Amino acid sequence: MGELGGLTMSRMTKNLLGDPPPTYLPDNPEAREALESGVDPFEVAARHPAYPAVWAELADRAFARGGVIDSYAFARTGYHRGLDQLRRAGWKGHGPIPWEHEGNRGFLRALHALGRAAAAIGEEDEAERCRAFLRDSSRAAAEALSS
Repeated sequence: MGELGGLTMSRMTKNLLGDPPPTYLPDNPEAREALESGVDPFEVAARHPAYPAVWAELADRAFARGGVIDSYAFARTGYHRGLDQLRRAGWKGHGPIPWEHEGNRGFLRALHALGRAAAAIGEEDEAERCRAFLRDSSRAAAEALSS
C-alpha cells in the first residue's frame, strides 16, 4: 500500500469512529408472558400490536401449516414494527442487535421469518437481504434461527 503523510493506505481505511454500539429494544413483559402462557397470538397481537415477537409467532405458525403468504404478511408486520422501535432506540441502520437481549428477539425472529417466507415465494433477492441483515445484526440469532 502507498503512503500519505506517513500513514499507510491500509491504516487510513480503518474505521476511526469504531463500530456502532449495540441496540437494545424494550421488552414487553405483559405480551411476552401472555404468549408464553398460551394466550392465542391473535389476541396478543390485538392487545399489543407493536410487539414484534407476536408477529413472528404468527408468521412461524402460518408457515408451519403451509400458509406462506400469511407468514410473509405477519413477518413483514413484525419486521416493520421492530424497525420503528430500533429507530426510536437510536439505531442508525446498522450495528449489532444482540439476540441475547430478550427485547430484540421478536424483531430478529420476524426478520428471519420474512427471509424464509420470501425464499418460499421466490423472492430470492429479498430473502438474501434478510439473511445478510440477520447475520450482520446478530450471528447468534442467525445460528439459533437457522437450526
